[in-house]
Amino acid sequence: MSGRRPQHELRAEALSLAYDGDLVVRDLALEVPAGAVTAIVGANGCGKSTLLRGLARLLRPRSGVVVLDGRPVHERPAKEVARTIGILPQSATAPDGITVADLVGRGRYPHQGWFRQWTSTDDAVVRAALESTSTLDIASRRVEELSGGQRQRVWIAMALAQDPDVLLLDEPTTFLDVAHQIDVLDLLLEQNRDRGTTVVMVLHDLNMAARYADHLVVMADGQVLATGAPAEVLTAELVGRAFGVQARIVADPVCGSPMVVPIGRFHGVQPGSDGTTPASAGASGSAAGPARPGAPGSDATPDPAAASSATGSAAAPARAG
Repeated sequence: MSGRRPQHELRAEALSLAYDGDLVVRDLALEVPAGAVTAIVGANGCGKSTLLRGLARLLRPRSGVVVLDGRPVHERPAKEVARTIGILPQSATAPDGITVADLVGRGRYPHQGWFRQWTSTDDAVVRAALESTSTLDIASRRVEELSGGQRQRVWIAMALAQDPDVLLLDEPTTFLDVAHQIDVLDLLLEQNRDRGTTVVMVLHDLNMAARYADHLVVMADGQVLATGAPAEVLTAELVGRAFGVQARIVADPVCGSPMVVPIGRFHGVQPGSDGTTPASAGASGSAAGPARPGAPGSDATPDPAAASSATGSAAAPARAG
């Protein structure tokens, strides 16, 4: 696991993907920027995971093609593709009784062959993958004994042990607490910055996607809605189209990337604060009405009578006196 990665062309042309006759991705065109970190975002069911499986040769296209270095990926042997493209699927399953070290070691399978068996290089690569994901101390434990977060880090270690030039990850921060989410995303960014690994990951957290990705792919209804740098792509209008939610876009106070602040029925913009109106005034009174009795910043005393009529308005005015 050393040295800079060779760069590869990976693109989809007029790609349609389906499960049991149900079309999920329709006539999609996409070019993955080589040597960059790409995040695929979109609402549930829009086709993100399906697209990733198609790019990794795990799902045969209904029509169209995925091209890797000028050749359709499905025309290449699976082992050859696996030496270039590694994937962490959304719901991976480990064999019963397998230990962490043995599972991570299976990432070396694409590099084995009739004339190339396990070597000290494989040992070193597996150990480096375990160390980088903080799983070395649990290497002898059975995978089934681990917590969800530990298992997720073990699967990431296996993907790293595969030592691919292109790394595809489907929700790599699933099951992880915030500290380990940052650790994993930092690790992936490090793989990209230090070694030139092309990283493509499906993320649900728009703000993490904007912070870590060089390139965003926004999907809706099985198609690409927009692609480009996060600062160019993430607008309030696009978030509304892709996710069906109103939002404000502000600068991330840590790194300056765009940060999406969703507006709900009960946490809209206060009238007059910036010249805008609440997100859904009138939905149940006002999304951002007068201060609630007893709420922080309110000098009013809670009113039991107001509490008993909660079906009236979301936030009743404080009683005078």
